[in-house]
Amino acid sequence: MSDQSVVDSQYNVTGQELRQFIERVERLEEEKKDIADQVKEVFAEMKSRGFDVKAIRVILRERKQDPDSIAEQTAIVDMYKSALGME
Repeated sequence: MSDQSVVDSQYNVTGQELRQFIERVERLEEEKKDIADQVKEVFAEMKSRGFDVKAIRVILRERKQDPDSIAEQTAIVDMYKSALGME
């Protein structure tokens, strides 16, 4: 087997592997889009039921954070509000 045919077969395998990765990412991107659409539908349903969607987004964001981080951020905001005479 010549060196060129070895190189060609390596590129072929690499090309097949690359195609599999790309197709996998494409499938995942489609699933991600479907899930985003479902999330959008849930928010629309909450809004139609009278919930404040902005407040719910804040709650969702906070639930992802570390409790200590939330406490620190709240303390800083409170300090800034106090400095501005907002409390």
